[in-house]
Amino acid sequence: MSAPGEPSGFIHRFIAAKEPESHLTLLLLHGTGGDESDLLGLAQQLAPGAALLSPRGKVLENGMPRFFRRLAEGVFDLADLRARTHELADFVETAVQRYRLASGRVFAVGFSNGANIAASMLLLRPQVLAGAVLFRAMVPLVPETMPHLGGRPVFLAAGRQDPIVSPDETERLRRLLVQAGADVTLHWETAGHALTPLDLEVARAWLQERAVARLDRWQGRGTEERSVRKG
Repeated sequence: MSAPGEPSGFIHRFIAAKEPESHLTLLLLHGTGGDESDLLGLAQQLAPGAALLSPRGKVLENGMPRFFRRLAEGVFDLADLRARTHELADFVETAVQRYRLASGRVFAVGFSNGANIAASMLLLRPQVLAGAVLFRAMVPLVPETMPHLGGRPVFLAAGRQDPIVSPDETERLRRLLVQAGADVTLHWETAGHALTPLDLEVARAWLQERAVARLDRWQGRGTEERSVRKG
């Protein structure tokens, strides 16, 4: 766990992969009022054995940690969002080196405010994330230049009765990510803003199929390439 004075600037938790051969790291991004421990249990349900990197948001709203400022419910401070997105992306890149993680094998798992900044990272710093699981996310911003996400897998989990994120907003985010080239899976629940057991069950199956299988294929290609070079 880092201290605020360290170069990363983020208080965070890091848990090494339980399976040495695992190349998957989950970047855990909590919702408003959460902290660096908030999503650890959820992550261990989603991907047992993966490495976990969980920072605490540095912005306080009435004493509650967030990852960026908002001006009102659903109205974001876009200048602060852009700056915080790049700051968080820099932290992830530094952590990959510090903890000797597999570069380019980081999947974000975010809830609400954390899902919003994860979506912002996909749009502004796409090279940092291999994909994302976004629970109850909104459109964070529309970038001036659309990134090329190249089929990166993104899972959206939304509640049809969510009082904060409307179905129209969810569809708007899906269209934006698809326009950027992401491979988006959208899961609807008859639920509000809170997560349900089925949210987690479906997300876990998706992550196993889309993330772990993708990394296994990458690992296999790497082994083949090394064998060719040795030959």
